[in-house]
Amino acid sequence: MVPVTGPTTAEAQGAPCWLSLATRDLGAAERFYGAVLGWTFRPGKLEAGSAYVVGERDGVPVAGIAAVAAELAVPVAWTVFFAVDDADAAVARIRERGGTVGVGPVAYPPQGRVALATDRDGAAFAVWEGRLVSRWQVGERSAPAWVELHTRDAFDAAVFYGGVLRWAEDTPGCCDTSYEEEGVVLRRSGVPVARLDSGPVEAASSRPQLRPRWLVRFRVPDVTASVAAVTEHGGLVVPGGEWGGAREPGAGGDERRVVVRDPDGALFTLEADGTA
Repeated sequence: MVPVTGPTTAEAQGAPCWLSLATRDLGAAERFYGAVLGWTFRPGKLEAGSAYVVGERDGVPVAGIAAVAAELAVPVAWTVFFAVDDADAAVARIRERGGTVGVGPVAYPPQGRVALATDRDGAAFAVWEGRLVSRWQVGERSAPAWVELHTRDAFDAAVFYGGVLRWAEDTPGCCDTSYEEEGVVLRRSGVPVARLDSGPVEAASSRPQLRPRWLVRFRVPDVTASVAAVTEHGGLVVPGGEWGGAREPGAGGDERRVVVRDPDGALFTLEADGTA
């Protein structure tokens, strides 16, 4: 996470609050995401000895990128963090509901704690207790990113996450959910901040697109130019769309989304501005 002076997670209970990537070559990641997404970077702080940068768009923090040892056999992927007022209690709720906690809660400076987990279907996510990144946002409208869960059953997943993250509870900062078509939309202060979507996932698939996962879409002004930058800087365009070709694209702008892989293997989606 990044040292911040914003509000606490208790004021944004259950909402997405940060995006993070662990990479084996931090310099290459900066060059790649700077070219593809137009980000600039400033140094952040983690535990002693860990290299970490914060990617910003127009001066607003979007995500953190941390270096991990090249010899570590850990999958490289974007992780969505959710705000909780008590990381220990959230971890207990994850376990009670059939999820798995891989790491934590562990302390991160300046005044925060994090735990990494997977839900019942195997989708990875994180919970964060502490200060929030000032001016950070995700969702519709002008936000630079959108997050969406691809899972076997969105309604079953909503029960899991709703219990873990205390969605729809009558407390300050909580989120509201609504059931729309085949999915569940999460809103904070009336603004959509995430969606849970049902589809043909395969937990054991060799193709990451087909596994249950939280996907991250980054918005760019020119998708064609960003795709060109992906290939120029060592990434790949991934065929089949966000569902790996297992589900027909829906109406309403899917042709303006392109799934790509960074040089270290992390998947994300490029989306044209204004197509939330």
